[in-house]
Amino acid sequence: MAGSRIDDSRFGRWWRNVDRTTLICAFILIGFGYILMLAASPAVAVRIGASRNMFIFKQVMFLTIAGLIVVSVSMLSRKTVLRLSLVGGALMLGATALTLVHGIEIKGARRWIALPLMSLQPSEFLKPCFAVVTGWLLTQRRVSRYFPGMLLAFALFGVILMLLKSQPDIGMLTVITTVFMTQLFVDGLNLILVGLGIGVMIGAGIAAFFLFPHVRSRVERFLHPNVGDHYQIDTALRAFGNGGLTGRGPGEGRVKDLLPDAHADFVFAVAGEEYGLIVCMLIICVFGVIVVRTLLRLIREDDPFIVISTTGLVTGFGLQAFVNMASSLHLIPTKGMTLPFISYGGSSAMSVALAMGMVLALTRHQPGERLPRSGGFMTTLRQWRPV
Repeated sequence: MAGSRIDDSRFGRWWRNVDRTTLICAFILIGFGYILMLAASPAVAVRIGASRNMFIFKQVMFLTIAGLIVVSVSMLSRKTVLRLSLVGGALMLGATALTLVHGIEIKGARRWIALPLMSLQPSEFLKPCFAVVTGWLLTQRRVSRYFPGMLLAFALFGVILMLLKSQPDIGMLTVITTVFMTQLFVDGLNLILVGLGIGVMIGAGIAAFFLFPHVRSRVERFLHPNVGDHYQIDTALRAFGNGGLTGRGPGEGRVKDLLPDAHADFVFAVAGEEYGLIVCMLIICVFGVIVVRTLLRLIREDDPFIVISTTGLVTGFGLQAFVNMASSLHLIPTKGMTLPFISYGGSSAMSVALAMGMVLALTRHQPGERLPRSGGFMTTLRQWRPV
């Protein structure tokens, strides 16, 4: 039997050592993505004059690829995950810079590059690569006192910050900043410096409020419910109310006919109206299981690279889910951020799959494997053998 104790194939070893609970939870979310795209996307497609099944066909393809990415990346060794992050991060950093020159402008922001079958948002893929590379840099400074890991990590973060500010993409910038600050805290940064970092984040938030009109508009509408246009959030809240405990039933919801982003930013409202509070709580619990279980597994991990990198990956994953669901429920100002594996979007689905595959690979029990103990960048690369 594949995966049994006597199966010494690569798949068998992977199946024995991977966190199967987290893997199953990831595929449960992919399943919800299929179901909710069937519910939410036809009305949106008809409204823009496209084929009724256009979004369904594309998302089925995206989620199928995402599932393959989760499994294939989770089978990689830790060294190969790091190599993938270094190479992929460099490519996506360049592509993110390219969006400022040749990017597609949507709603005043240049975040996407046009490809034959989809629009690519490089910053989505930059997020998981950044978490792993930063984990490595912070770890390597412990190996060699001559290796400027902290300085390089801050330099990389600064470059990404300037690129995202120029697009602008304040939501992604906030997520990456939170990931970085969390990693610094786990790495043992002095609490005074952590407090200083939090103060800088608050200052940056205040600056964004005054510098970017769309940020100011969203915050003001959140703080003053009777001022401005609240059509989308009011419609989403009515959808949750209409759904009640068990929902109106598959296909019976109305929010998808009213909201332009019902298949993306407000897909959680579609779930609430058609499937009710019980299914919404189930979705929240699945996200919670992935985040909490991963963090609990890290308690037993003694490799700082694994702890710091995985903490960053799961922080980004959990924060993205929280922002989407909290925005739909009007718990925070609205922010166009996808719900991992559930909202429509090729870049989102595949980048989240990459992050989840990395989490599973890094937390997978791999006896005797640790990263090369070298403070030199090129020396470390030469010691690797892809597995």
